[in-house]
Amino acid sequence: MPQIRSNVTTRSLPISSNSVGESTSEPKRLSSIKFNSPEARRFYVDGTQIPFVDWDAGPSYAGLMPVSNKPNEPRKFFFWFWPAQTAIGTNELTFWTNGGPGCSSLESLLQETGPISWQYGQAKPTRNPQSWTLATSMLYVEQPIGTGYSEGTPQAFDQTDVSRDLFGFFLNWLSVFPEMRNKNFYLSGESYAGYYLPYFADYIFSHQNSFPLKLQGTFLASPSLSWDVLRTQISIVPYVKRYEYVFAFNRTFMNKIEKLHEDCGYEEYLSKYLTYPPEPAPFPIPSVGTFHDDEESDHACDLSRMVSDAARRGNEGSNYNILDTPPAFWDVLDAPQRWPGLKGDAVYFNREDVKKILHVPVQKEWKECQRGVFPHGDHSTPPALSVLPGVIENSKRTIIVTGQTDSMILFNGVRVALQNMTWGGDQGFRSPIENDFIIDGKGYGGRYSTERGLTYAELEKCGHMVPQYQPQASLQLLRYLIGQDPSPSAAWT
Repeated sequence: MPQIRSNVTTRSLPISSNSVGESTSEPKRLSSIKFNSPEARRFYVDGTQIPFVDWDAGPSYAGLMPVSNKPNEPRKFFFWFWPAQTAIGTNELTFWTNGGPGCSSLESLLQETGPISWQYGQAKPTRNPQSWTLATSMLYVEQPIGTGYSEGTPQAFDQTDVSRDLFGFFLNWLSVFPEMRNKNFYLSGESYAGYYLPYFADYIFSHQNSFPLKLQGTFLASPSLSWDVLRTQISIVPYVKRYEYVFAFNRTFMNKIEKLHEDCGYEEYLSKYLTYPPEPAPFPIPSVGTFHDDEESDHACDLSRMVSDAARRGNEGSNYNILDTPPAFWDVLDAPQRWPGLKGDAVYFNREDVKKILHVPVQKEWKECQRGVFPHGDHSTPPALSVLPGVIENSKRTIIVTGQTDSMILFNGVRVALQNMTWGGDQGFRSPIENDFIIDGKGYGGRYSTERGLTYAELEKCGHMVPQYQPQASLQLLRYLIGQDPSPSAAWT
């Protein structure tokens, strides 16, 4: 399975981000959870001493934790744990993982869901007024082995290996933080987490008697769920036509890709299988034209590559969000441009002072995304075709959310994957996805539908990192997942 996340680093400021110029007023934060074990104190992070953070960010805990109970286990995941900062979230625990595979969850902590926000181009971090710690305790874990600060030699063959390591990590983590046992537990993540989380949830449900957390639901943002051809190829031309004013391709190129869309069989496939209610499952893997299988295609039908290359010739920022425009802002996570006022390493998590406060070896090199975490590829069956239906059925609520201007996970590809899936005694969504999704206090933000325990939402003006591009909408969906709001959508006002 190729990496979902591109190594292109020309990214610009997200629309609707928590960046300079936005209000940072917020309710008073507090943490009523106390941890008393000597082991927990070893991981303590003083919120007044985090480099460049000029306010008290509150107590947190970070460090390396073994993935098994084997003596001298060399494989360890890095975690950064933030207890809930309001009383309403003290009985909830949410695990976050980024995708890749091999991308660090610290990206989400610093630029999406955490209490500290350091967006592209900012000179210093600011408070995140949409931090998920306002609703739940957050546990960010760098996994699988080979990701971020985590230690050990990557050996994972498939998602069973990844889930086994995560399960072992949690058992060890809960022995250090026993106060978190029996909390309401939620899984969350984005991109390739569409593989990680359904498989981990299935593993938990299969081993519930030996797992001291109560898994309630899962939040999947921009998830990879099915064949790559659905994610990248089948709906790319309708996507370009929908946003033709953004791509601004010339008519010659448009005529070329429109003809290939038809000749390669993609148009016929969408017409037949993207319907409400759906055609009977299982849907075939698209194999018409010159497209051979899920992983390889004749270049004549590789429309995604054609569109991507053409788009980046005109706009290097067209990657995670087609609305991003150059020039690219600097980024403290991978620093395509060095900020002239910053002394020391321009990559925040490579700084010695940061490593010391997070209890990791100072010689450890940190990268936002690392290849090779599956040395021989991920041999797992796509979750929509295997474990995801059972996870939905065993959960109170499941949320899948996509960004309509995400060029990496095309929302129509996710729709086809869901229409090919049977859960709760029926197949797919029976009615079109057309309910207005209202962001509280802001108005229309997209559309959504809920059927048989699954909520699917598409957010307007939203790229790949959903909580970064639409932070308020994402927090609103999270509150619905954990039962703090009665509906995914706010009411019209």
